[in-house]
Amino acid sequence: MKKSSVDVLLIGAAGRMGKTVRELAQNDPEIQIAALCDLGDSIEPAMKNSDVAIDFSQADSIDEICRAASQYSKSLVIGTTGHSQQQRKTIEETAHSVPIVLASNFSVGVNVLFWLTQQGAELLGSDFNPEIVETHHKMKKDAPSGTAKTLAEILKAVRDSEILTQSIREGDVVGEHTVIFKGPGEQLELTHRAANRGIFALGALRAAKWIVHKPPKLYSMQDVLGL
Repeated sequence: MKKSSVDVLLIGAAGRMGKTVRELAQNDPEIQIAALCDLGDSIEPAMKNSDVAIDFSQADSIDEICRAASQYSKSLVIGTTGHSQQQRKTIEETAHSVPIVLASNFSVGVNVLFWLTQQGAELLGSDFNPEIVETHHKMKKDAPSGTAKTLAEILKAVRDSEILTQSIREGDVVGEHTVIFKGPGEQLELTHRAANRGIFALGALRAAKWIVHKPPKLYSMQDVLGL
C-alpha cells in the first residue's frame, strides 16, 4: 500500500530556509517532517527513518550527509550552495547509488531564467556581451551565489569565455539576479527578484516528493519541473 505522505529529514532546520520549509510543510498533506537536524546533530540515525533528506545546511556537512544517504539508500534534495570541487565530486559519486536533486535555486521563476539565459545567449550571438549582477542579504556567506554560478556556467557553455559577475551583499534582500546582454546600441536584461523564501521552500518540497523512488542519478530542478 502506497504511503499517503513522504517522510522528510530536514537538515539545517534552524536556519532561515529550514524554518521556512518547516512552516510550509505543515500545510502540505503529502509531506511529513519526520526528523530535524542542525549543527552538531548526528545525521545517520535520522536518515534511517526518512524517505528523503532536504539539505539547507552548510557545505561542510555534505560528506556526512552523502555517507548516510548511501548507507540507507535514501533520496537527497540538496539546496546548500558554496560546495568545493571535491564536495561537488562527492555529490556526483553518491548519485551513482541514490537519486539526488541538486539545485542552486528551487524557484520556478529562476529555473525559467536559466532556460531563457541559454536561449538569449544562443540567439543574440557574439555581438552581445553577457554580465551577471546578483544581490543578497548581508548574512549570505558565499559569493557569487550558487544561482549566479549556474547562470555563469550556462553562459560559458555557449560563449566559451569567462563571465563577469558582480556580487552585492546588503540589507535583507532575499535574492535578485540579473543577466545583462550588452550589444551595439542596445541592451537586454533578464531579471528575477525573490519576494520571500517561500518560493524556494515550496520548490524543495516539490522536489522531495518527486525524487522518492526515482532511479539513482544527479537531477536538476529543471528535471523536476519538466523543462
